[in-house]
Amino acid sequence: MNNKKEPKIVPFLKDLMRRRRRLPSQLANDVGVSHPTVGRWLTGEDAPSTTSCRKLAAYSGVSVEEVLAMAGHLPEIKPVPAAEWPEFREYANTKYPDLLDEDVIIMIEDLIERRREKRLGKKTP
Repeated sequence: MNNKKEPKIVPFLKDLMRRRRRLPSQLANDVGVSHPTVGRWLTGEDAPSTTSCRKLAAYSGVSVEEVLAMAGHLPEIKPVPAAEWPEFREYANTKYPDLLDEDVIIMIEDLIERRREKRLGKKTP
């Protein structure tokens, strides 16, 4: 029995194939690697190279950094809790003090709020 922990890239690849409705041979063709290579990735015997990680990132829409971390080439990326994110107005005034006027900031804040409502399905306080 294998006591080795499954690499994080394996569930990512399986989910990617499920969402794209692709077989391992089709994924291999799409990414430009051999079918046996994808087979080794899926069994955890091997991890994608950095070049293959870049191709997988472009193919999946996931950032290159995340794919590299899942493949073990970078340390794990820990998500930043939303509470630690600065409010847009604070960020804009710090980063672009002379470039963004009040109307632009209000418009962007409104777009951010709409996106939050759409994601959460409700209004935020």
